[in-house]
Amino acid sequence: MATKGNISVHTENIFPIIKKFLYSDHEIFLRELVSNAVDATQKLKTLASTGEAKGELGDLKITVKVDKEAKTLHIIDKGIGMTEEEVGKYINQLAFSSAEEFLEKYQDKGAQVIGHFGLGFYSAFMVAERVELITKSYKEGSTGVKWSCDGSTQFEISDEEKEERGTEIILHFAEDSLEFNDSFRIKTILDKYCKFLPVEIEFEEKLINNTKPLWTKAPAECTKEEYEAFYKELYPFSETPLFWIHLNVDYPFKLTGILYFPKIKNEFEPTKNKIQLYSNQVFVTDSVQDIVPEFLMLLHGVIDSPDIPLNVSRSYLQSDSNVKKINSHITKKVADKMEEMFKSDRTEYNSKWESIGTFVKYGMISEEKFYERAVKFCLLQNKPGDYFTINEYKEKVAPVQTDKDGKVVFLYSNDMTAHDSFVRTVEKRGYDVMKMDGVLDNHFISNIEHKFEGVVWKRVDSESIDKLIDKDVKNESVLNEVDQTSLKETFDKQFANNGQFKFETEALAPDDQFMTLIKPEWERRMKEMQKMQGMSMDIFGVMPDSYNVVINSNHALSLKLAGLAESDERTKLMKQSFDLARLSQNLLKGEELTNFIQRNIDQL
Repeated sequence: MATKGNISVHTENIFPIIKKFLYSDHEIFLRELVSNAVDATQKLKTLASTGEAKGELGDLKITVKVDKEAKTLHIIDKGIGMTEEEVGKYINQLAFSSAEEFLEKYQDKGAQVIGHFGLGFYSAFMVAERVELITKSYKEGSTGVKWSCDGSTQFEISDEEKEERGTEIILHFAEDSLEFNDSFRIKTILDKYCKFLPVEIEFEEKLINNTKPLWTKAPAECTKEEYEAFYKELYPFSETPLFWIHLNVDYPFKLTGILYFPKIKNEFEPTKNKIQLYSNQVFVTDSVQDIVPEFLMLLHGVIDSPDIPLNVSRSYLQSDSNVKKINSHITKKVADKMEEMFKSDRTEYNSKWESIGTFVKYGMISEEKFYERAVKFCLLQNKPGDYFTINEYKEKVAPVQTDKDGKVVFLYSNDMTAHDSFVRTVEKRGYDVMKMDGVLDNHFISNIEHKFEGVVWKRVDSESIDKLIDKDVKNESVLNEVDQTSLKETFDKQFANNGQFKFETEALAPDDQFMTLIKPEWERRMKEMQKMQGMSMDIFGVMPDSYNVVINSNHALSLKLAGLAESDERTKLMKQSFDLARLSQNLLKGEELTNFIQRNIDQL
C-alpha cells in the first residue's frame, strides 16, 4: 500500500549551508545588506507618500562604518525599521521576504524595492561570527529592539534604547574573514555594487554613490556631453564612444539603460564584462550573455531591469520569456539606431565604418533577425576607399564582372600589399577589387554567399585572371599542345614537391604574368576558418597547403623555354620564374630566399 508524507527539513542542518554557500562570492554580503537598507528607506518614502508614515522624513542617508579595532562593520539606515513582532516574522523565519509582502500591498503605489527572497540578511553570516540588529519602527509608540545571533539556530531578542527610527546591523567578523575588516576593501566593494543606488550612501564621511545615474533620466533630458561624461564615469580610461543607444521601456517589461558603441576597429575580442546588469540600480552581474546577444557583447554600458528573473543569489540569470523579449528588443533597438544613422547622414556613417564594421558583420553572421535588417546598412569598401552597400556594389560591378552563368563576381583581397600583382592584373581588365581584411571577413563572406543570390566571392589570387570571371571566351595558344604538355611536365618533374604544386598551362594575354601561383578558394577558406576557431588537428590542419601553378602559354618566356633544349640556362630560367611565383605568395623563405636574392645580385 502506498504511503504519502512530507520531507522534513531541519534548520540546524540547512542553516550552515546557507551561511557558507548561499553566495559564490562572499563579498556579496555587503551588497545584500546595503540593498536591504535601501529597501527600508524606499519603503518609508512610499508610506510617507500615502500618509501612513507621519512627520518629517529628515536625512535618509545610509551610513557604512568599519571599526577596525573592534573588528566590526556597521550598516545604518533611517528607514522603515521594525517592531519586535516584525523582527520575529522577517528575521527569525528564514526566507520569509518582507519585500515580497510589501510589493503585493503597494505595487500600484510605485514602490521600488530590491529584495525578493528574504535570504540576503543571512549573507552576513558568511563573514561574521556574530550579527546584531538594532531597530526601531516608524510606527508611533514603537520602542527599540535588539536581535543577536552567533550563527547557530539560537538567537536573543530584547528591548533596546534607540531614539531614531531605522535599523543598524553590526557584523562581528569571523577570523577567516578579516580581509573585510579593512576600509579600502569595503570601499572597493561599495564602488562595485552600490555606486548607483537610489539612496545616498556615506562611507568614511564621503558620499560614494550617484543616486541619479544618467540611464534613469528620459533620453530627451540628456545631452551629448552628459552621455560622454557618464561613459567616462563607467570606463575612465577609454576613448570617447562613437555613439550610444538609450533604452527606456515600460511595457511589456521594464528596461532602462545606455549601450555605448566603442571604437573597436579591426579587432574581434568579445569582452564579457563591459555591459553591467543592474536591478533597480543595484549592480547584479557583468555576465549578461543570456540577456544580450553574443554579437552585442562588443558594446559597453548599463542595463537595468527589475523584470529579469534572478536565482536566489542574484548571481546567475534564469532564461525565461522576459529575458528572450529583452534580448530581441535590444537587437531591434541596435538595428534601428544603425539604420537611422545610415539614412540620416551617409557620409558620417561611412566615416565610422572602420570602427563598427566588425560589429555589424558579427551580428549578421550570428543573428538572423539582425542580418535581415543589417544587410541594408552593411558596407563594403573597394581599393580606392569608396563605400557601398552590398546591393549598390552589385549594381556597380555587374556590367563588367558578370560571368557566363549570370553570376556577379565580387573580387576581393585580404592583403592589398601582398596581392598587389594580382590586383594590378585584374585592374587591367577593368575589374574592381574590395578590401576584405577584417578578422571576421572570411566567415562573413561564406555566410553572405549563401544568402545573397546571384553573387559569388573570389579572392584575387584564387584563380587565373580568365577563370576568376569566366566569360566563356577561349584564347588561342601560341604554343601547340605538344609544347604545352612538355612544358608542364618539365615543371612538374622538377618542382611538384610531392604534389604540393600542380602545374597547368593556360592561354592568357601575352602581357599577363608568365607564372601565377594560386590557392583553391574552398581549401583556403576552410583552413582560415578552422584556424580562427582553433581547429588544427583535422584533415585541413595537418595537410600541407597545395597550390595550382598556371603557366601562361602565350607569354614570351613560354616560347623561349619551349625553344631551349635541356641546359643549365633553361634550368635557371625555370627556377627563377618559379621562385618569383612563390615569392608572390610569400612562400620563398630561409635558404631558398637567400639563394634567390644572391642569384639576382649576381645578374646585376
